[in-house]
Amino acid sequence: MTKQSFMKGAMILLIAGIINRLLGFVPRIALPRIIGAEGVGIYQLGYPFLSVMLTIVIGGIPLAVAKWIAEAESQGDHRRVKHIFRTAMLLTVSLSLALTLLLLLFAPLISSHVLPDARVYQTFLCMTPLVIIIGISSVYRAYFQGMQNMIPTAVSQVTETIIRIIIALVLAAALLPFGLQWAAAGAMLGTVAGEIAGLAVTLYHYRKERRSKRFMEASAEAEANDQPNVNKHAWSKRERPTPVLQRLLKISVPVTASRLVGSLSYLFETILTNRSLAAAGIVVGVATSQYGALQGMVVPLILLPTALTYSLSVSLIPSLSEAAARDDYALIQKRLLQSLRLSLVSGAPFVVIMTLFAEPLCRLIYNHPDIAPMLQLIAPFGLFIYLQGPFQAALQALDKPGTALLNTFIGAVIKLILIVQLASKPELGIYGAAIAICVNIAIVTALHGWSVARSVGFRLPYLDYIKVCAAMTVMGAFALWLMNNAWLPHEALNVMLASFGGLMIYLVIMMITGIINRSDLPRLPLIGRLFKS
Repeated sequence: MTKQSFMKGAMILLIAGIINRLLGFVPRIALPRIIGAEGVGIYQLGYPFLSVMLTIVIGGIPLAVAKWIAEAESQGDHRRVKHIFRTAMLLTVSLSLALTLLLLLFAPLISSHVLPDARVYQTFLCMTPLVIIIGISSVYRAYFQGMQNMIPTAVSQVTETIIRIIIALVLAAALLPFGLQWAAAGAMLGTVAGEIAGLAVTLYHYRKERRSKRFMEASAEAEANDQPNVNKHAWSKRERPTPVLQRLLKISVPVTASRLVGSLSYLFETILTNRSLAAAGIVVGVATSQYGALQGMVVPLILLPTALTYSLSVSLIPSLSEAAARDDYALIQKRLLQSLRLSLVSGAPFVVIMTLFAEPLCRLIYNHPDIAPMLQLIAPFGLFIYLQGPFQAALQALDKPGTALLNTFIGAVIKLILIVQLASKPELGIYGAAIAICVNIAIVTALHGWSVARSVGFRLPYLDYIKVCAAMTVMGAFALWLMNNAWLPHEALNVMLASFGGLMIYLVIMMITGIINRSDLPRLPLIGRLFKS
C-alpha cells in the first residue's frame, strides 16, 4: 500500500475536497431553485439531530483509529493494526444499530415536539440509515488515514458527491408535486445513496489493500514468532480484546465529548433560532425559510475553502501523532506552521470576494440577492474558520481533547446566549443569530490557538498575518476597480474578471513577500514534477 508524506497526503485530500466543494455547490445552487428557501430549511432542520447521533457513533473513534494505527504502523506492529481496526468496527456497528433503532422509534415525537417544524418528519425518516452507513465508512477511512494513504478517502468522497447530486436533484424534483416536505425527503435520499456509493468504493480499496498485504503479514508474524520478547506479551489471546477496547474508548470518549458539545450546540442553535424568531413575531414558515437561507446557502459558501483545512487536518493528525511519539517538537511546529500558513493563504481571497461581491454572488448562485447582507456579515469571520481546523486537529493529535472540549463548550454557551438575546429582537431577527455564530467562531479559534501555543511553545506567525492582510487590501481595491468599470457585458463575467484579476494580484504579493515558496511546488501530486529542476 502506498504511504504518502504529510504534504502529499494533504494535497490529495485537497484536490478531492476542491472537487467535492465545487460539485457540492451544484445541489446548493439547484435545490433553492427547485424547492425554494423554505424547502431548503426543511431539509436542513434534520441535520442537527443527525449530527448529534453521528457524533455519538463516530465522534472520536475515527480519530483514535487513525492516531493509534499511525503509531502501530510506525513501529511495524501489523498485528496490532488489524486488531485495532476490528475492535473499532465492532464498537461502531453496535452503537450505530442501537441509535438507528432509537431514531426510528422516536421519529414522530422528535419531529413534532423537539424540532421547530413538523414537516421535517419525512426527511428525518429518510436520513436514519445514514448513521450506520457513515459509521462504517468512517472506520474504513480512518484506517487508511492512519496508514497515511489518502487516496481511498479521496476517491470515495468524490464518488459519494457525484451520486448524491444526481439522486438528490432527481428525487427532489420528482417529489415536489407531493409537497415541500416530500421534496426535502427526496433530497435526503440522495444523500443516503451517495453515502452507500462512497462506502462501496472504500470497501473495494480495502479488499484490494488486504490482498496485497497478506503475504507481508504472514512474513511479519513468522518473524514475530522467532522473537517472542517483542510485544508478544501484550497480545496473547486472553489479554488481547479488553486492553484494546479500553484504550480505544480512552482516546475516543474525550474527543466524542468535545465534538458532542459542538453537535448539541448546533442542535440547540437550530431550535433556539427558530423559537427566537417566533418570539420576534416571525411565523414558522418564514422562520424556516430564513434558517434555510442562513445554514443552507450562506454558511456553505463561507465553508467552501475548508476543503483545504479539512485535508490539512486529516493529514495533520497522524503526522503529529508520529512526531509526538518521538518527542520531535521541531517537526510538530513545522507541520503546524505549514498548515496554518496554507489555511490562511488559501482562505483569504475567498473572504475578500465574498465580502465585496456578496450581492452579485447571491443573485447569480442562488437567485436570492436578499441574503447578501448575511454573507457580508459572516464572510470576514471565515478566516477564523479556516484556522480553526488545524488548531483543533493539533490539540487532538497532542492528546489535548479535554482542552478542545472546554474551548468548544465556552464558545457554544456564549453563542446560544447571544442567539436568545439577539435573534428575539424584531430589528435583528435572523441577523442576531448570524452575529452569535460569528462571535462563537472567533472565540473558539482564539482559544484553540492559545491552547496549542501553550502546549508546544508554538508562536503564531503574526508577520505572515500582516502580509496576508495587506495583500487582501490590495486585492480588494483592484477587484473593486475592475468590477466598477464593468468591462464585460454580463454581471457574471464581470464578477469572474474582478475575482480573477484580484486573485492574480494577491498571488504576486504572496510570492514577493515570501509567503508562497516556490520550493514547495515540487511536492504537489500530479503537477509537482513540472516544477522540478
